[in-house]
Amino acid sequence: MPIAQMVNTKSYIFKDARMTDDKAVKRLSKYLSYILRHHPEQLGIQLDDQGWTSVTTLLEQMQASNPEMNRAFLEHIVDTNAKQRFAFNETKDKIRANQGHSVSVQLNYIPQPPPEILYHGTAQQYLERILQQGLLKGERHHVHLSIDTETARQVGQRHGKPSILSIDTKQMLQDGHLFYCAANGVWLTEQVPVQYLKLL
Repeated sequence: MPIAQMVNTKSYIFKDARMTDDKAVKRLSKYLSYILRHHPEQLGIQLDDQGWTSVTTLLEQMQASNPEMNRAFLEHIVDTNAKQRFAFNETKDKIRANQGHSVSVQLNYIPQPPPEILYHGTAQQYLERILQQGLLKGERHHVHLSIDTETARQVGQRHGKPSILSIDTKQMLQDGHLFYCAANGVWLTEQVPVQYLKLL
């Protein structure tokens, strides 16, 4: 998708993080997700094996079409994103998406025991297929699970009227399934077979 369709920030001046506009933050946050999770090549950047890319290069490439973009605004997006989609490394010279990639990366998450119940939000039009096939990761690296029903509901309503599924992660763990927790608290697993799902 062309940059012009994703972001239009010409009416904003981002000299420091305090001068940002909520709509501009939302647009650029979505655009960063698009680039860092799915299509880095559209901005002319490269991700390393763990999904990291240079902050300097990212800003240079973004400023070519969005001259208002600067480091303070990028840090504002990372710090204030409600879903904590992004992370800097310790020296803040690299940035990556926390999860949700469709490009090949190795996030090196360590398996962890999850809460006994987790939740997944989906739109109702996908419910029949899920109840037949289970939760599949599709083009992403993992299935994403939430720790509470409200978060699951917010995820589900992105694409229509939401439905919420509970997942018997205690039994899944006992049956040998692995779980990982991303830096932003989202739980990840390879798949959720039908027998572990319950519609709320």
